[in-house]
Amino acid sequence: VYLVVTLLCLRLTCLLVTGIFMDKLASKKLCADDACVYTISLARAEEDYNASDCRFINIKKGQLIYVYSKLVKEKDSGEFWAGSVYGEQYEDHMGTVGYFPSSLVSEQHVYQEANKTVPTT
Repeated sequence: VYLVVTLLCLRLTCLLVTGIFMDKLASKKLCADDACVYTISLARAEEDYNASDCRFINIKKGQLIYVYSKLVKEKDSGEFWAGSVYGEQYEDHMGTVGYFPSSLVSEQHVYQEANKTVPTT
């Protein structure tokens, strides 16, 4: 039993040190500025979406989302935007930035054009 616990702890430590590799969603994104910190638009979720991994955010139908960047669609990939949820009823999720499928939202208001192409990291 002690051996199994020790091996599991070593495996967990190894994952924390080396990280977990995830495929890039895109190599470029469109932003309003070079650092992608300014809000591009405000979008409303048309459907619920449950995040598939830690890069994504959960969204609920009707929820408002600040959009900060739009990934440039590449071959065989979906089109994703990065943003954070907005509104007092979603206070526990506010400030968390992540990706979500652009096909599940509708832009309500465009604040500024996303005309800067920035490489993703």
